[in-house]
Amino acid sequence: MAQKSTPKTTATASHQTKQQIVIDLLRRPEGATIEEIANATEWQSHTVRGAMSGALKKKLGLAITSEKVDARGRVYRIED
Repeated sequence: MAQKSTPKTTATASHQTKQQIVIDLLRRPEGATIEEIANATEWQSHTVRGAMSGALKKKLGLAITSEKVDARGRVYRIED
Protein backbone atom coordinates (compact mmCIF):
# COMPACT_ATOMS: atom_id res chain seq x y z
CA MET A 1 0.00 0.00 0.00
CA ALA A 2 1.46 3.35 -1.03
CA GLN A 3 1.65 6.17 1.46
CA LYS A 4 0.17 9.52 0.59
CA SER A 5 2.57 12.38 0.75
CA THR A 6 1.16 15.35 2.59
CA PRO A 7 2.48 18.79 1.85
CA LYS A 8 4.08 20.49 4.81
CA THR A 9 2.39 23.74 5.68
CA THR A 10 3.82 26.66 7.54
CA ALA A 11 1.98 29.43 9.29
CA THR A 12 1.79 32.56 7.21
CA ALA A 13 0.76 36.06 8.06
CA SER A 14 -2.44 35.66 6.06
CA HIS A 15 -3.61 32.59 8.03
CA GLN A 16 -6.08 33.55 10.76
CA THR A 17 -7.58 31.35 13.41
CA LYS A 18 -11.30 31.54 13.97
CA GLN A 19 -10.63 33.06 17.37
CA GLN A 20 -8.67 35.85 15.70
CA ILE A 21 -11.52 36.39 13.22
CA VAL A 22 -13.91 36.84 16.16
CA ILE A 23 -11.54 39.30 17.85
CA ASP A 24 -11.12 41.29 14.63
CA LEU A 25 -14.90 41.51 14.13
CA LEU A 26 -15.45 42.64 17.72
CA ARG A 27 -12.74 45.30 17.46
CA ARG A 28 -14.42 47.01 14.49
CA PRO A 29 -16.01 50.37 15.40
CA GLU A 30 -19.44 48.98 14.48
CA GLY A 31 -18.84 45.76 16.46
CA ALA A 32 -20.51 42.49 15.43
CA THR A 33 -23.67 40.52 16.09
CA ILE A 34 -23.74 36.84 17.01
CA GLU A 35 -25.11 36.11 13.53
CA GLU A 36 -22.29 38.00 11.78
CA ILE A 37 -19.65 36.16 13.80
CA ALA A 38 -21.36 32.80 13.20
CA ASN A 39 -21.38 33.43 9.44
CA ALA A 40 -17.72 34.47 9.38
CA THR A 41 -16.51 31.50 11.43
CA GLU A 42 -19.06 28.90 10.26
CA TRP A 43 -19.88 28.27 13.93
CA GLN A 44 -23.30 27.88 15.49
CA SER A 45 -24.56 30.72 17.66
CA HIS A 46 -24.05 28.84 20.94
CA THR A 47 -20.41 28.23 19.99
CA VAL A 48 -19.91 31.96 19.37
CA ARG A 49 -21.38 32.79 22.78
CA GLY A 50 -19.20 30.16 24.45
CA ALA A 51 -16.05 31.42 22.73
CA MET A 52 -16.77 35.00 23.80
CA SER A 53 -17.44 33.97 27.38
CA GLY A 54 -14.73 31.34 27.82
CA ALA A 55 -11.82 32.11 25.53
CA LEU A 56 -12.10 35.86 25.13
CA LYS A 57 -13.39 37.02 28.52
CA LYS A 58 -12.02 34.42 30.93
CA LYS A 59 -8.80 33.24 29.29
CA LEU A 60 -7.69 36.37 27.42
CA GLY A 61 -9.26 38.86 29.83
CA LEU A 62 -10.84 40.99 27.09
CA ALA A 63 -13.65 43.37 28.06
CA ILE A 64 -16.63 42.65 25.80
CA THR A 65 -19.60 44.99 25.90
CA SER A 66 -23.00 44.63 24.29
CA GLU A 67 -25.53 47.15 23.16
CA LYS A 68 -29.00 46.87 21.67
CA VAL A 69 -29.04 48.59 18.26
CA ASP A 70 -32.45 49.06 16.60
CA ALA A 71 -31.40 48.16 13.06
CA ARG A 72 -29.08 45.24 13.93
CA GLY A 73 -30.13 43.78 17.27
CA ARG A 74 -27.57 43.07 20.00
CA VAL A 75 -24.08 44.22 18.98
CA TYR A 76 -20.93 43.13 20.79
CA ARG A 77 -17.62 45.02 20.93
CA ILE A 78 -14.21 44.66 22.55
CA GLU A 79 -13.46 47.78 24.57
CA ASP A 80 -9.78 48.67 24.51
